[in-house]
Amino acid sequence: MLRDPYTYVTLSLSPGNPANVGISFYSPELRAGASVLDSGRPYFAITSPSVDVTVSTTAAGPVTPRDVEIARQIVQAASRYLADCERLVDQQPADSDQLALPRVDGSAA
Repeated sequence: MLRDPYTYVTLSLSPGNPANVGISFYSPELRAGASVLDSGRPYFAITSPSVDVTVSTTAAGPVTPRDVEIARQIVQAASRYLADCERLVDQQPADSDQLALPRVDGSAA
């Protein structure tokens, strides 16, 4: 059963604690990109028609070793997500009502 795509956003506020924002994307309308601003600061973004999420350097300043580690974690998590998606789409029946999309390498799923 297919469900309609959606984005789920929560905001939790509690006195004396930092705000907690949760964003869950369940949409094929996502875009991911990265670039470097004119100021020299790199950023990574995930966007949808309803929500944008941007990751950039600590305190919007120069790149730190911790920023490099965070970027590595993003790449590793995205690689695991890609591998799981490819494995699971390959296991679906050929007559599935899911739309077969090309893989990142350009080959058919």
